[in-house]
Amino acid sequence: MADKITVPHVRSRKGGPRLTMVTAYDAPTARIADAAAIDMILVGDSVANVVLGYEDTLAADLDVMIHHTAAVARTEPRALVIGDMPWMSYHVSIDDAVRNAGRLVREGGAEAVKLEGGRKRVPVVEAILAAEIPVVGHLGLTPQSVHAMGGYRVQGKAAETAKELLQDAHRLADAGIFCLVLEGIPDVLAQLITKEVSVPTIGIGAGHHTDGQVLVFHDVLGLHDGRMPKFVRKYARLFDEAVAALQSFVGDVQAGAFPSEEESYHMTDEAATALFKEEPRDDLSWPLSW
Repeated sequence: MADKITVPHVRSRKGGPRLTMVTAYDAPTARIADAAAIDMILVGDSVANVVLGYEDTLAADLDVMIHHTAAVARTEPRALVIGDMPWMSYHVSIDDAVRNAGRLVREGGAEAVKLEGGRKRVPVVEAILAAEIPVVGHLGLTPQSVHAMGGYRVQGKAAETAKELLQDAHRLADAGIFCLVLEGIPDVLAQLITKEVSVPTIGIGAGHHTDGQVLVFHDVLGLHDGRMPKFVRKYARLFDEAVAALQSFVGDVQAGAFPSEEESYHMTDEAATALFKEEPRDDLSWPLSW
């Protein structure tokens, strides 16, 4: 069995081999991701919209994130398990942020945490790191800022905002993050950040020059039929296959073809004979297959 992926291992992959990350939210998806040799499993706050049916990620609170992170961690994957710090879990005070990060580790089994934002998050990052909890940064399109951004829009397209994102990347790296997610930014900016910062970058909608890539598990496998962002590549269409399978189940049930004799439990001849000798029935199929 391959060695467990750790924070130092991820750091060592700066410049290659490229890293892979997927979001997963429960034990079955974690087992599938781990069997595919994914390097990192991010238990993202996107569980709110991907799994729980909300419009955005803001509905996921800390208890939700602990619940789903623990489900992933209990599978004991080779992959590094990263718990997303949800909205308002690190925005009120530094003490709250450290305490909440600690809950993700202690109760959720996370091996690292991720939080969104640039320079204004540096004191929070430093405090969490001082508590010996590894931190992943996240810049660009940060979903927890959806209202402030006016929607899910590509960030860093103008020169000034691109410079700010580059500066933020440097500040987070200097603060001690071990990995940086870059979401929804121009590919040339992602390439520049990747070349300049000392930690691996993981892109999502950020071009192919980053040190690794992340996608949502359900997007990669085509587990829903909704509109996909431009950067998503479907590697399967399991939604369609699942619908077809369930339609076959419905047809077999209605036709009486499921369950078959092989899929049914039977009594021994001796037990069945004794039962029906005591209580003879003329409303059952006969002869019965015990």
